[in-house]
Order: sequence, then structure tokens, then C-alpha cells
Amino acid sequence: MKGRLYHRFLSVASLVHIFLVPFISAGSILLEEGTVISFDDASQTPKVLRNTSILITDDRITAIFDSSNPSGVPIPSDTERVSVQGKIISPGFIDTHKHGWQTAYKTIASNTTLAEYFVRYGEFSQAKTVFTPEDIYLGQLVGIYEALNAGVTSILDHAHSTFSRETASASLYASMDGGVRMWWCYAFHDISNGFSVEDQIETFKELKKDKRLEESTVKVGIAYDGFSTAAKEEVQSVMDLAKISNISALTTHYLGGPWFFANSPKLLNDLDFLNTSFPIVFSHSSFITPEDASLLRQTNQYISTTPESEMHYGQDHPTTPFIQDQAALGVDTHFTYSADIVTQARLWLQSTRLEFFRQTLNKWRIPRNSPMSVNQAFLLATRAGGLALRRPDIGVIQVGAKADIVVFDGSSPNMLGWADPVAAVILHSNVGDVEHVLVNGEWRKKDRQLVLKDGLNMTRDEVEGKFLESAKRIQEVWMQTPLPDLEGEFQPGVPYADADVEDVVRGNGTGY
Repeated sequence: MKGRLYHRFLSVASLVHIFLVPFISAGSILLEEGTVISFDDASQTPKVLRNTSILITDDRITAIFDSSNPSGVPIPSDTERVSVQGKIISPGFIDTHKHGWQTAYKTIASNTTLAEYFVRYGEFSQAKTVFTPEDIYLGQLVGIYEALNAGVTSILDHAHSTFSRETASASLYASMDGGVRMWWCYAFHDISNGFSVEDQIETFKELKKDKRLEESTVKVGIAYDGFSTAAKEEVQSVMDLAKISNISALTTHYLGGPWFFANSPKLLNDLDFLNTSFPIVFSHSSFITPEDASLLRQTNQYISTTPESEMHYGQDHPTTPFIQDQAALGVDTHFTYSADIVTQARLWLQSTRLEFFRQTLNKWRIPRNSPMSVNQAFLLATRAGGLALRRPDIGVIQVGAKADIVVFDGSSPNMLGWADPVAAVILHSNVGDVEHVLVNGEWRKKDRQLVLKDGLNMTRDEVEGKFLESAKRIQEVWMQTPLPDLEGEFQPGVPYADADVEDVVRGNGTGY
């Protein structure tokens, strides 16, 4: 049975294709009479356009005009017209840091920590022997569906399920089948299972030749965390590969502080590998230094802050607010919380406000202004992601931009009465308000129903059924695996310690 499933999922000649509702081909689409959140280049802020229509031709926005005065805008006769009266039209949201393959872990790590994650759930855990190529394919695909459902149209995936040629292929194939815009960054790592970094490089080169990538919204990049720890020869081989491979992006984890993980802008600059022709995204950068921040600004490289992740795992991000001009937002591990970027923007906005309010209050002063605005949070969720990936044609609604668009229902109970569409999206919306999603001018969600590629040979029920079987098997393995014994030191001079546990009930017990 496993052999038949493996062939079904990974045959290059006949890949899995899954349909949810019939695919609607690209052409002309007219979104009529909505409220559009565009972008003002002069002020570098969101620009609200009311009673506005958007014409989409193939994969681009070709016209934005006042609905009451459409003269001079030629509308093809076969254009699909969609009324968006009372609705909010937003750029698609951009997730600049994610590990898409981990969907099967959903809810089993609700109270985990980062120290535990490294041993129990990450790339160096037993995952490399438990997850099959089918598991990787299904998890990646279902994770993409969750993101699209939430209006996330672009993802930078730190794809560290590259445990073998087969699992790496499964991840890439699912990404191409998923219909999202993705920077799929192949992770090179010493995983001690016989699949060497040299083998990984050869697999990367082979996968990058896949002809379907030429017409896909998926582009291949590199993920690498060994700059500060691996042998010099390995580091040099990865850097050389990046320079000659025309990659879409490179991403690396950088934490700093007590976590070490010193893949910092300074280190890459010392390696003469920071001022590159491709974007480099430093995920987290939790304890980023002033020198690092200066180097990012000089070379126009970005960090990806993942607010919920950095709070959930006990990772923290004390200095990240000081580099928001070179920052975008990410989700990280969507198995521990939802995959929507609006939630990340809201959490980041309110936690940043609190931090700077507290600085004023601690001086016995009363704040008279808010230190961060909803406009700024919206930009981090949209345009900043495009800039981080050096794609100014995504994350904005402007003529010539890619048609990656989200339409919110402005009449839902939690949205009704809105005046400011940016505030409505950032502070009042939820995933249930996402009515339509377009990626590259093609419907990915319409009338609240996912719309995916044609030619796929399983129904939605079959996809979900197979994923649930996969997730159940994987979760049972993890539930039977003892928690790691985190004693001694995390690294020299940095011991493990217990955080205080809160008590939320009266009398005996804590409610934990």
C-alpha cells in the first residue's frame, strides 16, 4: 500500500492533483464598486479609494478607477464582473517565514517551548525517520490551503523537510500544486541520516530543473542555518551554490542573545555574503544588535518577525521593534497557532504598543499618543513582505502590480459599521470575513470556497481523509514519545531553568 501511495504522490510523470471546486481560468476580472486599500508612493502609507473598481487582466492589475466614472477604461466583453459593494479590497498578505510541512503536528504542541521544539518537532528530531514523502506532501498542501483560506497569497517557506530526495521532491510538488505564490527555500543541513549535504546539493540542482517551475508561482531559493556552526568548506559550498543558481531568495534563522544561533547580518557581511543580488531574509532576529540593523539598512536586507511564535515559544523579541523599517511578518510553525498574517499583525501592533507605553508609564508619565498605528501594522503584513523579497509588485494594489488580492466581507457582525478599512482589517476582521482570494489573477477562494488547480485527481474529501490518516499516525508516534529531558546547559554558560507557572483557579490546583 505504501508503495502505491508513494508512486501516486511522487511520480514525476503523473503528480497528484486535487480539486476542491472547478478551476476558473485566468482572463479579465472586474471587481466593481468596493473600497480599495491602495498605496501612496509619496507618503509611503495606505491610500483608501472608495467606490472604486479594479480591472484584472491575466496576472496583473491593469486599471483602478472611480466606479462612478468608468469612461475611458476599456472593459473586454468577456470580463467576469464581481460586485464588491460594501466590501474591502486588500492586497494579499505575505508570510515571510514558515515551515509548511509540519501541519500534522497541529494542537499537540500547544504548550511547548523553543528548547523542547528543537529536540521534539524540528528538522533534527525523529521527524526525519517518521515522516514519509506522502506525509510531507499532504502536510505541505493542507498547510497551503489554510494560508489561502486566510488571504495569505505569498509565502517564504524555510523548507527543512529535506530529509531525502523523496521528501524534498514531495514538498516542492505540493507547493506547486497548492496554487500559492511561494519562495520555496531548500534547507541544507547535517541531519545524520546518510543524506549528506553533498547529496542535498545534487538534489537541489535536480529539482531546480523541473520544467513546471517556469510557469509556476513557486520559485526556488535556499535555506541555510550553518553559517555560524558548520565547517568552512560546507559554508563555502552553500554560498557558492547560491551565487550561481539564480535563486529567488535565501533565508536563515537568527536569534542571538542567550539562544546563540548567530547567523547574523554581521557574520554574513564578514563572509562577504550580505550585499547580494538576491534577497536574504533573517527570520526572527530576536536580539538583533545596532550593528546588525545598520548593515541591513546598508544592504537593503530584511528580517521576518513572527510575533506569536516568538511569544509562544519563550523566544522573545526585545530589540526587533527598533528595525521595523527593514522588517516583515511571518507565521513560523502554523501547527501551534493559525496561519493568518492578520493575526500576526494585530499581535505585533498591540505588543509593540504595550512595550512603548510601558516605557512611558514606568517614568510616571501618561502617554498622550499611540506609538504604532494600524497603518503601520497593515504595511508590515503586505508591502513590507514584497520589499523583503525584492518584489515591489506584490503586497500593493496599484496598476501593474500582480493581482494578488483579498476581498473582505464588510457586513459581517464583527465588521459592520466600519469607516476606516485598514482598522477594520487589522483590528476587527477574522478568517471568516475573507470572501474572495486571487493569486496571480486566478481565483483561489471565491464566495468563501477554496478554488484550486484543475487536473487534480482527488476530491477535497479524499485529500482531507488522507491527511487525517497521516496526521493521526504521526500524532500517535509523538504522543508515545517521552518528552525530552532538558537538564544541564542549553549551550555553555546558558543553563536550562523553569519558568514560573501561573495559577488561574481558586484553592487547590493551578488549572494548568
